[in-house]
Amino acid sequence: MENQSITKGLRKKNKDYKRALRIEHVDAQGEKLISSKTNSSNCLKLRLMNCNWFHEDLLHSLNYLHRKTIEKDTVNGKNTKRNILAIKKVSVLVFCMILTIFVFSQTKEKDAIVQEWDKMHQSKGKALKEFNESKFGMFIHWGVYSLPAGIWKGEKIKGLGEWIMYHAQIPREEYKNLCMSFNPVKFNAEEWVKAAKMAGMKYIVAMPKHHDGFAMYDSKVTDYDIVDITPFGRDPITELYQACQKYGIRFSIYYSHSIDWMDGGDAGYAQKKKENPEHSDNYGANLWDPSYASYEKYIEEKAKPQMKELLHKFPGMQEIWYDFPRFMNREQSFDFYKLAYGIQPSCLVNSRVGNNFGDFVVSGDNQILDNEKSKNIIWEAPGTLNNTWGYKSYDTDWKSTKELLYWITEITSKGGNYLLNVGPTAKGVFPEESLKQLKAIGEWMNINGESVYGTKRWLVNHEGPTNLLMKGTDNREKQGFNTNFTAEDFWFSSKDNYLYVTSLKWPDNQKAFIKSLSLLPKDEMNGLKSVQLLGCSEKISWKIENYKIEVLLPSKRPNSNGYVLKLTFEK
Repeated sequence: MENQSITKGLRKKNKDYKRALRIEHVDAQGEKLISSKTNSSNCLKLRLMNCNWFHEDLLHSLNYLHRKTIEKDTVNGKNTKRNILAIKKVSVLVFCMILTIFVFSQTKEKDAIVQEWDKMHQSKGKALKEFNESKFGMFIHWGVYSLPAGIWKGEKIKGLGEWIMYHAQIPREEYKNLCMSFNPVKFNAEEWVKAAKMAGMKYIVAMPKHHDGFAMYDSKVTDYDIVDITPFGRDPITELYQACQKYGIRFSIYYSHSIDWMDGGDAGYAQKKKENPEHSDNYGANLWDPSYASYEKYIEEKAKPQMKELLHKFPGMQEIWYDFPRFMNREQSFDFYKLAYGIQPSCLVNSRVGNNFGDFVVSGDNQILDNEKSKNIIWEAPGTLNNTWGYKSYDTDWKSTKELLYWITEITSKGGNYLLNVGPTAKGVFPEESLKQLKAIGEWMNINGESVYGTKRWLVNHEGPTNLLMKGTDNREKQGFNTNFTAEDFWFSSKDNYLYVTSLKWPDNQKAFIKSLSLLPKDEMNGLKSVQLLGCSEKISWKIENYKIEVLLPSKRPNSNGYVLKLTFEK
């Protein structure tokens, strides 16, 4: 009986820890919105830390069982091979149970953090649904780094435009002097918001502070901000917030919480080094002219106070876009998540807050998640119009309209959001090529937007010969984009009883053959009521033959960049 009680206790402990792992996010109607980024591998990482009780329980249990069995054998005068084998079997059983607990467990403190996060996260079902339905937003990288525009002391600096302080290793005082000459006299918040609306974007992520630490708003935490030390003397982030409210665009902010080359010390490198003396990767840390303040002091006296300031200053935000947590530990990441929740409970936090505490997943820069990784999650892909985020005068490798529409279509077919960046100039205007592409996207979205907004992924996301892997900013810069789409390439999205089929190539013979409907049960396929070409009032001919649908397109094209078919099924 004593052996049974130990086994039951271990089973109960194991069950409790497994229950702590089960994190599903469900809206009011019971619809699963997201499978947590805390997947099995991440859970393993979390639960391998500081399991001191493991050693005690294992040794206690094995010693107890061994002692009791020997006592019983001594009383009976036996010490047979069968008893020894029984000891081994029971010991192995207990070891396996304890090992299972060990793998799927963590300290009480860390377990409490996960539970607290999960409770907050699950309360955001409605906000997540609305965010995912909006599909398309504008990212804005704008700051003092637009002034040198990728050139420092006559030299073109490699790397991203907004990273010029880091790559050129500009001393802090020298960079501060640069800030004092920043004067974006042509900035007009309403023009920026109108440009986003023209492109069909539903939200804007503005940038109060990037890695250079300079506040692009009137901060009371520091005088290192656009109002206090520049001749401009205005608060552009507040003006953007007001313009978004005026034109019905959701407002969000980007905030570099971990890296701050002016005041952030070493970005937590020393903290990481203390945890792991063999750690040597210091990328992103200011080690050429570090602040005297420690990383911890920066977090407590600048980063957290500024985030509180911003959350109070701009109520009703859609999301907080943290970035590059780098050497931040779990407790620090969770503090930034909890800080946002405490002031704006429905405001979403992206996964780059760090340590698996985000409300939605952000892919790598200029990367699209593959088909498997994008399933059952809410995610967002940040992308650029050229190869940099902050304005860089000599980066003229602009993406074509066709390429940008591919990004929208591919991401939509995988259930994600597309956050497309614009890097304004030091004068405060959008580059001409950026406006040109936003206008072209908007013309396509005016016709085909219903295939994007509010849709979900279908049974498959794509059929056809084209298979692209978007591997990131550097890869795109080196390889370019030379793909020619075929008339056999189709992307799918769905909403209610509608299926949307998008093609980026108009067929020469005006016929579209779609094979993937064969995946539907026969009765559902027979329930197809109509096929419509978006942007065309003319009735089109179609038929189902050999489990594929054949559509005869009209001679007039609604848009020069492909087309979208809307298939209506019986409810």
